[in-house]
Amino acid sequence: MTFGDKVRAARKAKQLDLRSLAVTVGVHYTYLSKIENGKLDFGDAPGESLILKLAEALDADADELMLLAHRIPEPIRKRVLARPEAFRRLAAMDDKTLDLLLAQADTLAGSGGRRKPR
Repeated sequence: MTFGDKVRAARKAKQLDLRSLAVTVGVHYTYLSKIENGKLDFGDAPGESLILKLAEALDADADELMLLAHRIPEPIRKRVLARPEAFRRLAAMDDKTLDLLLAQADTLAGSGGRRKPR
């Protein structure tokens, strides 16, 4: 799903038309139409502030919208910069290995971050 597809789906789920959403987030409705249809002349997605306004107006996950717009949410960016080697290692993993690691992380998180005794 593209950023524009996600915005359109969220807008329709909230039963909003382009004009009313445009007023809410402070842009012209034709700009929103271009976003939804992937027709922006100057780039693939709007700026971060508009993405955050859209997320709020649409009750959408701001991080998901940011990532679909190929922008890195600030909390993720900070964590990557704090631990670049860890993220290099994660990026090098195949999906199967990464899925196993995430399942283990979920198990640890469910136990309060402590390993269960054997």
